[in-house]
Amino acid sequence: MSTTGKQLFTTLESDGTLTVAIEDATFPDPVGDQVLVRMEAAPINPSDLAILVGAADLENADYSPGKYVATVPEPFNSASRARHGLKLPAGNEGAGTVVATGDGDKAKALMGRRVACVPGHAYSQYCLADAGMCLPLDDHSAEDGASSFVNPMTALGFVENAKMDGQDAILHTVGASNLGQMLTRICREDGIGLVNLVRKADQAALLEQLGATHVVNSSDDDFMQRLCTAIDDAEAFYGFDPIGGGKTVDSVFKAMEQVAVGKMTEYSRYGSNQKKRMFIYGRLDTGATILTPSYGFGWTLSGWLLFPFLQSAGPEIVGRMRKRVLENLTTTFASTYKKRVDLEEMLTKEAVIDYRAMKTGEKYLVTPWK
Repeated sequence: MSTTGKQLFTTLESDGTLTVAIEDATFPDPVGDQVLVRMEAAPINPSDLAILVGAADLENADYSPGKYVATVPEPFNSASRARHGLKLPAGNEGAGTVVATGDGDKAKALMGRRVACVPGHAYSQYCLADAGMCLPLDDHSAEDGASSFVNPMTALGFVENAKMDGQDAILHTVGASNLGQMLTRICREDGIGLVNLVRKADQAALLEQLGATHVVNSSDDDFMQRLCTAIDDAEAFYGFDPIGGGKTVDSVFKAMEQVAVGKMTEYSRYGSNQKKRMFIYGRLDTGATILTPSYGFGWTLSGWLLFPFLQSAGPEIVGRMRKRVLENLTTTFASTYKKRVDLEEMLTKEAVIDYRAMKTGEKYLVTPWK
């Protein structure tokens, strides 16, 4: 006996036509260690936007109840040719109540319980999820648990990665984001140095209220000087950047090198050999990543994604991370939301343009049964 409900699908055609619509869907009965979750809350994270909106022209899209049709310009359409013609669900994570299970022991143990899950199609009234990837929320609400995976596990992943690489400090280029606020709390708890970059004075004030000790505003005239001082104080030569495009990473590497050169006792025409490493983990700016290497010869730029990290970290570390998230869901790992929308409301022009802007502190929460 299958279950029916509303679900969001996104389809990009070869001519650049992007259709995002709410449709009636049928959800098969769970088998084995699968569970069927009646979804109650799902956040819109930057990582969801790639297939939800991408580079589409949203201003001139055609909007109707529960649907919009937009055009994805070149070269972005050609770059997405692998998904041409595919009808894809969306929504990495969310939370809800288990209403049916397969016959596996892990699944049956979750019957009737509220869980957070990572189904990859959370913008839906129901989701099939793997019981092993579900986090029982106990007394926490679905809203408390909706963002309990992507941002918390990413922020914890940064710290775990730094520890594995023998680092005692981290630099983060979007410090006031939901994830950045979590990272600030984690680093305070773990005694890890943290340099936060922000763009506005109110963002700096927010982080300072959370106890951040090194906050640098990129809008200040003396930004580079302040950045160098913060890097020097924290000894932060290891950082994470969700912006991707533009010169942010370039500026950070230059500041790291200035600090390193200042500590050298002998001149070298090659610059310092201080190891400097940055990870790009997002594309808030879809433009080119601009680098002007003048950073000595010890710099590395890599990509960073959550799921590959979790696979490499192993079950013991991942289990410890998940336990910490659950125990601190409403404190260290709390998320805030600007607006709550149902499935149809999330596809209105006002909403789509607003959450596509990815403004700091203005996250949307989808409530499929609102």
